[in-house]
Amino acid sequence: MIVPQYWAEGRIQERVAGKQYTVRRYGWSDDSQAAAQAHADARTRAAFDRIVSGETLNRRERKLAYNGAEGMPIREEILDRDGDSIITRNGYGARCLNTPDVMFVDVDFEETRGSARGLTVIGAAFIGALAVGYGTGSAMACVATFMLVTAFGFWRARAEGLRVTEDKRDPLASVRERVDRLIQLHPDWHLRLYRTPAGMRVLAMHDVYTPSDAAVTEAFETLDADKIYARMCRNQNCFRARVSAKPWRVDIDEHLPRPNVWPVPFDKQPARNAWVARYEKAAAGHAACQYLETVGSKLNVHPHAAAVQTLHDDLTRAHSGLPLA
Repeated sequence: MIVPQYWAEGRIQERVAGKQYTVRRYGWSDDSQAAAQAHADARTRAAFDRIVSGETLNRRERKLAYNGAEGMPIREEILDRDGDSIITRNGYGARCLNTPDVMFVDVDFEETRGSARGLTVIGAAFIGALAVGYGTGSAMACVATFMLVTAFGFWRARAEGLRVTEDKRDPLASVRERVDRLIQLHPDWHLRLYRTPAGMRVLAMHDVYTPSDAAVTEAFETLDADKIYARMCRNQNCFRARVSAKPWRVDIDEHLPRPNVWPVPFDKQPARNAWVARYEKAAAGHAACQYLETVGSKLNVHPHAAAVQTLHDDLTRAHSGLPLA
């Protein structure tokens, strides 16, 4: 896990054999801005030499935050450190706990996924119906298209095993079934379960792991963890948990001012700071998750996992009884 304090960009523009090349690369450091610039310059020179020699590489790296970084260090504002855990502010303004070796798994409710798929189907049907209606001038054709596209979309969703109708069961039930399967496979594991606004968070207490460990892959697959989250854990060599509210759940409708990828230019920081102040005030009355129960071998506790759990529960207000957001 790399979450640098300092960032810089290197740039080389030179003409080689009559052709001009411009190459840019980022550098980073926890020591100083000068060290970050030296790293950027070294990476730029290495990339420039490879490109000039004929290797196909991008001439410029995009400035991307966590979700799109594809293995680059996490590019977020560092708010605090606790041992090797780092608290950052993500691209939409929430605080996140980053840890290199304590496994968190967030699992969404199945009906949330099904509802999203259902909305996608209906939206596609509506757009298709409008297009047909506009092209033919026929209201009947418009209605027929809507019904056909909707029916086909729901048929495909069911064929793929996706839920597209409301599930009357307790939304936690299916997630808990997956947790029980994991404990059956590993009865010596100790897992803490938390309710989140959209599902359940699972925290492993019995041992520490790296995201590339086979046991982590098995846990992600058994629990049906979000595929993007699983991929980013491996790419960033880091587990991650959101520990404050999502802004739109606490009536903060405007986005974190752009640019929202760290570092932010000095002249843009006042607007960012004003937004953060409003957000933190609104988020103070909410919890990011709520502790539910502990399952598995409760006596099997790794001391480092216990320390991260204490930090997590404090930051998320998991025992506060506050509304989730």
